[in-house]
Amino acid sequence: MTNSLSGKLITIFGGGGFLGHYVAQALLERGARLRIASRNPEKSFALKALANLGHIQFVRCDINDAARVALVASGSHSVINLVGSFAGDQMQLMGHAAGTVASAARQAGASVLVHLSAIGADAESDATYARANALGEELVRKEFPKATILRPSALFGSDDNFVNLFAGLIRILPIVPIFGPESKLQPCYVDDVAEAIALAVCDPQGHGGKTYELAGPEVITMVEMHRRIAHAQGRHRKLLPLPDAASALIAALPATPINRDQWVMLKAGNVASGKLPGFKQLGIEPRPLGLFLDRWMIPYRKHGRFGRADATAG
Repeated sequence: MTNSLSGKLITIFGGGGFLGHYVAQALLERGARLRIASRNPEKSFALKALANLGHIQFVRCDINDAARVALVASGSHSVINLVGSFAGDQMQLMGHAAGTVASAARQAGASVLVHLSAIGADAESDATYARANALGEELVRKEFPKATILRPSALFGSDDNFVNLFAGLIRILPIVPIFGPESKLQPCYVDDVAEAIALAVCDPQGHGGKTYELAGPEVITMVEMHRRIAHAQGRHRKLLPLPDAASALIAALPATPINRDQWVMLKAGNVASGKLPGFKQLGIEPRPLGLFLDRWMIPYRKHGRFGRADATAG
């Protein structure tokens, strides 16, 4: 196996999102040529600085448009589908459209397909998000049997919408409500997931046809997550665990920090089942949140870089 993708064209659907930026970097470092396909490709223009001339292309594509997807996938050595959302028509976006991408990859003669699903994908779940991911996996396997399917846990990174959401609330609220306080999480570092995707592209013979669960090295509860973030900010906050009934009610309302699907999946927990291979089988040692948290919380401290994480910031 070689870890080089020199000159190979790789199309990334959903490449304009949070994870897409990290995946693009991992592939560019290996010499790949990238086609970033998304509804808003301009969001990825910052990647131009990382690529050599002629090594990156940006195209506008609605993943629900089968003809457009087929056109965008044409000529690709590898296809990666990162599209996912807790909003909109999830069964279409992550279910049927995933099958569309897989079909387009097969018809384009692509050697590799990597499909991003999620821990908790379950056709019998009460959460539409989980059922949509399960449908997507089923259709991907049908259209492209040798696809590599990756199921990551919640992703964290310096620019995420996960840790930063909690950090923002802790900064401004003296009393912080916590949904599903004892729910268990196994968050994974976005760079580790990007590396897993790159390795799957580099070695389709070793990873093709397999499904991996990608979870971080530690299991923590929601209340512990909040405690760690508050400590890293140097803030003393009263944490208010919410009863399930209150959480469910809030999740059913519009414009709240959590929607119904997120609440259902949070309540079920977001940890690896242990029944599938994971980072270890990919040769990756996943990094814990604690390795980065103190540094990332500097902007949230009362005096920023001039504050102290172990001081009372208010």
